[in-house]
Order: sequence, then C-alpha cells, then structure tokens
Amino acid sequence: MRTIFLCLLLLIGMTGVLQLADAADTYEVDASHSMIIFRAKHMGVSYNYGRFNEFSGKLAIDETDAANSRIELEVKAASVDTGNEKRDQHLRSPDFFNAKQFPVITFKSTEVKKVDEDTLEVTGELELHGVKKSVTVEVEMTGKGKNPQGTAIIGFETTFNIKRTDFGMAYGIGAVSDDIRITVSVEGMKK
Repeated sequence: MRTIFLCLLLLIGMTGVLQLADAADTYEVDASHSMIIFRAKHMGVSYNYGRFNEFSGKLAIDETDAANSRIELEVKAASVDTGNEKRDQHLRSPDFFNAKQFPVITFKSTEVKKVDEDTLEVTGELELHGVKKSVTVEVEMTGKGKNPQGTAIIGFETTFNIKRTDFGMAYGIGAVSDDIRITVSVEGMKK
C-alpha cells in the first residue's frame, strides 16, 4: 500500500504565484476545508487510502471566460498520512515519494475549458517525484456562497487516476498497484 502517495496531488499539486486575467476572481485554497486523498490497491486484494495534510493553492476563476481561469496547487510530500506511521515513513523514503529530494508536488494549469455550467476541463502540468507530466481532468464546481465572515467562497472537486510508474515510482509493483486514484476537493476563499 506504500504507493498511496501518488496523489498528490494534485493534485493532486496546485499552489504558487498566479498570473491572473483582470476578469478572474482570485481565491486562496482554505486547507482546513479542503482535502487531497488517494487510494492504491494492496496485493490485488484491498484498497488502502491516504491523504496529504499540508498543501496550499490559488484559483483564478473567470466565470464569463473559462480560458482566463488558472489553478495552482502545491503539496508537501512529507505530509503524506495513511494512518500508519511506519508505512508513512516508507512512503516518504526514496522507495516512493523521496520527500527529502522532492519536497513538493505541484500542479499548474495550462488550459481551462468550460464543459457546462458546473464542469471545467482542466489541463496542466503535474510534477511529482521530479517528473513533470501533462494531465487533463474534469473538475466539478461543487458550490459557491459566503462564509460566516461574509467572504466569498467557492468549491471544486475532481477524481482522476495516474500511474505511479509514469512518475518514476516503480518500487513494489505487484504488491502495490501502479494505478492510483486521486481525489482533490478544495474550498477557495476570495482574496
């Protein structure tokens, strides 16, 4: 199950400085109301789940022209948490995330398209374990409103799969699946 890490994510991986179009509203990811989780199959029998506890990001959302929207995430690889400290230490090691050499997982959108009122198609660069790959995911807008302080908030979620071997993580193939499912659910607070 050690491979659980992949997630990241993303997503899975999205923070940093954004160059935003004038019409886009800018939101900062509220990590206390967001989650990045992943699952991997252990020994072909059961799914093991994990999450990343430390991440940040920015969203620039242009509701009139999705092409002006931008998404960036940054995930701390060492924050991987599967509920088992021994396994988590192994996931942080060079066998998997190699968190000392590759401390962050990032995602930076390169293209955003509107699919329908509540769905975006987001293409971007996912960098994990020192390898950068283009990924395309469908992102659902899960809601928008105001928090108790009156600040505008917006939510998005996506679930997608990656192959960990595509990112140079081949340790334990067979014992831990190559296919990793990642879910990124974020709430952004308007800045």
